[in-house]
Amino acid sequence: MMNKQSKINIKIGTKIKLERVKRNWSQEQLAELSDLNKNSIGSIERGESSPTIETLGKIAIALNIPLHELTNVSKVEID
Repeated sequence: MMNKQSKINIKIGTKIKLERVKRNWSQEQLAELSDLNKNSIGSIERGESSPTIETLGKIAIALNIPLHELTNVSKVEID
């Protein structure tokens, strides 16, 4: 059974992936635009890591969406 933090990490990762795919960007492109590395993006998208607010801010800026929109995962469904 997943704990609450794991669910949040997976939902945020899923949201980031959805936004990235919507733009037809690779993980590498998002990583470059957000000044992160590709492995970090992959780990975040899979919900394996708990990104800092600074990291989420960089991703939000790269995606050109407000941070609160990126972290609003109330409608994100996970299996």
